[in-house]
Amino acid sequence: MSNVFDVLKERGFIQQATHEDEIRELFGKESVTFYIGFDPTADSLHVGHFLQVIAMSHLQKAGHRPIFLIGGGTAMIGDPSGKTDMRKMLTPETIQHNANCFLDQTKGFLDFSEGNAIMANNADWLLNLQYIPFIREVGRHFSVNRMLTAECFKSRMEKGLSFLEFNYMIMQGYDFLELYRRHGCRLQLGGDDQWSNIIAGADLIRRVEGEAAYGMTFTLLTTSEGKKMGKTESGAIWLNPEKTSPFEFYQYWRNVDDKDVEKCLALLTFLPMDEVRRLGSLEGAEINHAKEVLAFEVTKLVHGEEEATKAQEAARSLFSKGPLAGSVPTTEVTVSDLDGMDILGLLVKTELVASRGEGRRLVQQGGITIDDVKINDIGHLITPESFTDGSLMIKKGKKGFHQVKLV
Repeated sequence: MSNVFDVLKERGFIQQATHEDEIRELFGKESVTFYIGFDPTADSLHVGHFLQVIAMSHLQKAGHRPIFLIGGGTAMIGDPSGKTDMRKMLTPETIQHNANCFLDQTKGFLDFSEGNAIMANNADWLLNLQYIPFIREVGRHFSVNRMLTAECFKSRMEKGLSFLEFNYMIMQGYDFLELYRRHGCRLQLGGDDQWSNIIAGADLIRRVEGEAAYGMTFTLLTTSEGKKMGKTESGAIWLNPEKTSPFEFYQYWRNVDDKDVEKCLALLTFLPMDEVRRLGSLEGAEINHAKEVLAFEVTKLVHGEEEATKAQEAARSLFSKGPLAGSVPTTEVTVSDLDGMDILGLLVKTELVASRGEGRRLVQQGGITIDDVKINDIGHLITPESFTDGSLMIKKGKKGFHQVKLV
């Protein structure tokens, strides 16, 4: 039976490891309890989180036990990693709501039946800490000089790093120690931007408990040019279908660059690597088949097979200019809604733009078509006669589609 470390390595997940040989040996001889932390700073997971959840699923399928740690406590501080400014302070009520959303989404990917996985929230131990005992027991093990060499702090020193954020590494390190004590957790995983925080936690366990602990980071989801994936003009690609519709989600993966298809298939699906390599090697027009497979498989994992099929049918209908049969984002309007409505008003109503000013710029730049006719006039009126068989299709840029139905 193959070692799951080799599976993750072959599929391109592993970026750094504190002790590669020891971690591989550990995976091969026992069931390992490991954790990944997710700060609930939004009300949905996004595709960057999804990569890590897929890795957790690979590990669980291989017999290891995941801890999905909600950062109910650390979210009240804010992780400075990769940020040029301090995070917005969230209320406890918002954090709790976001945490509940995370938990609901994750249950579709991991088996949380007894003994198979653990849901934990670091608010359970962080919010009740007493400051003086905490810094005596834990803070003394952290060297300020060493902390300041960490990339997450170095990049913030010029603009200013608050003492609040400076505590984040200590909090995350303490999470690892607490999970070791409560559940025998020996391994922390995370995105590569978490490397400094992860090794701080492993080091804390060695210092306080005298036991070995390990860390490993995953590659960040980036394009072949090194740009972070999972973003569009309208924002992040979310797993919540109300924030990113299944059709928009499908379209994002259907339109990735040819050079990124194999990487995304390896990281975001469970297809065998022989099939991943075969699809990734397709060239010319054939690579579009590989993109369809990628989009369908990822959408199926996140939204289910029925929604993936609807999205695929809708996308094919659009490309073939045939009848629409799928889940393209749709807005319904009435005749009274159309009284005096211009193209800018319609763009705002469909939420394709946030304001009339943004819509004006988009139209003037030639970025809007209706039923394949480019709209250049910002005063273009939308009337009942604008609809063919009760609907019209707005196209924003090259890849954004939105159907409007007259009801």
